[in-house]
Amino acid sequence: MTIEIDVLSGEAPFEQVRRQVAERATSGAFPAGHKLPTVRALAEALDLAPNTVAKAYRALEVDGVIETRGRAGTFVASRTAPDGATEAAARAFALEARRQGLSRDEAARLLDSHWG
Repeated sequence: MTIEIDVLSGEAPFEQVRRQVAERATSGAFPAGHKLPTVRALAEALDLAPNTVAKAYRALEVDGVIETRGRAGTFVASRTAPDGATEAAARAFALEARRQGLSRDEAARLLDSHWG
């Protein structure tokens, strides 16, 4: 697993783990069904407290990026295509943002502010 923690970063270690796993799942570097290390094993490999990794895994599970299958372990979840309601909401948001004169970056920042 190629997760690295930058101790000089202003980004919290749990967020670095969460972001990197999410990025790799999205890019396909960690395909659906890819088994992730246990919390304890990843914490040890990254020299982090187990609670730090557990917090990242919980956030990833809430976001639907990973799924825990009991004793079988933690896996990258299958990604499904957005449904019609999600597509319609995205289209409506984009139209309203343009109508109000927001740039794409401004609209993305607005969306990001409501994501977590």
